[in-house]
Parts: sequence; structure tokens; C-alpha cells
Amino acid sequence: MKTRAAVLRETNADWSVEDIELDGPGPREVLVRTTAAGMCHSDEHARNGSMPVPLPIVGGHEGAGVVVEVGEGVAELAVGDHISASFVPSCGRCRWCADGQQHLCDLGMHLLAPGMLPPAGGFRHHDADGNDLTPMLKLGTFSEHKVVSIDSAVKVDPDVPAAIAALVSCGVTTGFGSVANRADVRPGDTVVVVGCGGLGSAALQAAKIAGASNIVAVDPAESKREAAGKFGATHTAESMEAAMETVGLVTGGVMADSVVLTPGVMSGEMLAPAQFLVRKGGTVVVAAVAPLEQMDVTFNLFEFAMLNKQLKGSMFGSASPRSEIPHLLSLYTQGQLDLDSFVSATYSLDEVNEGYRDLREGRNIRGVVVFD
Repeated sequence: MKTRAAVLRETNADWSVEDIELDGPGPREVLVRTTAAGMCHSDEHARNGSMPVPLPIVGGHEGAGVVVEVGEGVAELAVGDHISASFVPSCGRCRWCADGQQHLCDLGMHLLAPGMLPPAGGFRHHDADGNDLTPMLKLGTFSEHKVVSIDSAVKVDPDVPAAIAALVSCGVTTGFGSVANRADVRPGDTVVVVGCGGLGSAALQAAKIAGASNIVAVDPAESKREAAGKFGATHTAESMEAAMETVGLVTGGVMADSVVLTPGVMSGEMLAPAQFLVRKGGTVVVAAVAPLEQMDVTFNLFEFAMLNKQLKGSMFGSASPRSEIPHLLSLYTQGQLDLDSFVSATYSLDEVNEGYRDLREGRNIRGVVVFD
């Protein structure tokens, strides 16, 4: 079938919105009509070359849609089902899935490889000249229709708004889980969240729901600092250095229990100020993406060891998508999790480049591509 998609052909180029050819679903795959796609910073990493992807790609890895056709061997989903397209696949059979760590599923090793996930493999997306296209992180949500593995599709309530179902497929789950699962925030804690876009705004709310007493939002953008209050921030600062005094005052010099790093672009030089913001035995969580080739960090190893501090990574908020996506959507429907305020702007597919300009210039918490 023919459909329209945003395609990236070379690094540092604009997305090209064009007609593409889409094959039917292979074994254990489904054809999905896309209803909404979140504009996550990871696609910008792909565009600028800091995340190596197999070009050309169909962009987008945060999205929701409706199943319109199922492939051979699909029993878990049926035509008409609504899904959230998790960029973290979960096979349910590998060691990690069996141990309740679906975010570490062995299928993740294929995310930056060409083509589709196994067992089907191969390509379903092709440009007008017949050239193969790889969907970004095996999803390609910047397309009116897409083929995805059922290992990347989580069934959701059809009453959930499309944009909300899209947001929990990546950014919200990553940010929320970085606080709830990795920082292990407890009532009365002091938490610092660095970077208040999509991930950071979810992290702020997770800290509030967990009962943190002091929640410090750090972001250079004044608009994001102003918005942070509605997500639970009790204090704000424009930089980690500026936050030192605030954190010291509210904790009586003890400092923060945890610092969660959720900037648009992670860099090694951010670790040192983060480690000095946390108390003895405190935790620094890195939830954002850094350029793949970055090896250098700024860190005081003596202080880190002697004060018994912790540094943790956080893939997908260390959450299992098949349980966490429905859980977060239930918090949303119960009014405990504000996701409507995340959507600071909506765009048509043809406006995808405008949306990423707004992201780069810090105008959005989360932009969303909506489809008719």
C-alpha cells in the first residue's frame, strides 16, 4: 500500500515528507494506522548523527495507532485494537523478560540495525524508487501507516486520547521510571531533576507522587522552569551550579537524596555538578541520551567512593513496557498523572521540521504529530 512518511536520508538534513510503499505485515507483525506520534529528542540525535542509525530511515519512535491488519501467528492483537508502540521490544522469553526486566530484552540488540525485528526480519518500508527504508528503532511512527512487531506493540484502552497513548511509549515512561524505579524516591526526599522537557516533566511528577518534600527543577529555559510548578516542582534553578545554594538551604546542608539527569542531550561534564548535589549515599541517575562516541566524563572518584554515592543508568525508566504503559495510563485516567499539559504544541506530518526546530530552540515540553 501507499502511505506518507517523514524520511531522513542523510545526517543534518531536514526530514523529507514523501509517499512510500508499505508491504503487508510478516509473521508476528501488525499493520497499524498511526493516530499520534511524539517528537522525542532521540530522533534529533539520529538526524544530527550522534545516534548511528541505518539511513535512510522512517522517523519516529514514540507513537500510538490502531491495528488494521495482522500477520501470520498473531494471536495477541486483533484488527481494531488500539496500541502504544513501545520502542523497547519485549519477547517474553529471554532471560531478562523472564526476570521481569523487559527493558533489557535481548531484542534490543537489533534496534539500531537495518530492517525489521526478528523473527520476520527483512524490510516492509520502501521509498518510491524501491529503496529499502528502516523504521526508527523498529517503529517509524512519523508515518501514516507502519508495520511493527507485536513485541513492540502494547494494547491500550481505546478511550485513551491518541497523543497520551503516544507519550507513554517512550518519554513519559523513561522519565517517570527514572525516579520511581532507579532513584527509588521515598516520602520526604529531596530530588533534583535536571532538564524539564518530556522526560524531566514526567520525573517531576513521579517525585511528587512518591511524596518528595523538595523537588528542584533545573533548566536554562525560563518557560520550562515556569511550567515545572504544575508538574510538582517546589523550587527551580537555571543550572546545577545555581541549584547548589537552594538544595543546601532546604536540606540544612545535607544535600539531595537523588539527582535525575534528563536533559535533551546528556554530556559527561554534567556528572561532576550532579555528584556534588547529592548527599552521602545519594544517587545520580542518568536517563538522557548522550552521543554514542562520548567516552570522557568529569567525575571525582575519591569523593564518589568515600561518600558511598551511586551512579545509575536508566533504560526506559527500568520499566517493563507491558505492565508500565497500562499503569501510567491508569494514573492518567485517575487524574494522578497530568499528561495533557505535556503537549505544548501539535503539528501535522508536513510540519515535522518545524516541530524539531521548536524542540531545538527549547519551546516545547513535547510536540506531537497528529494524524487525521
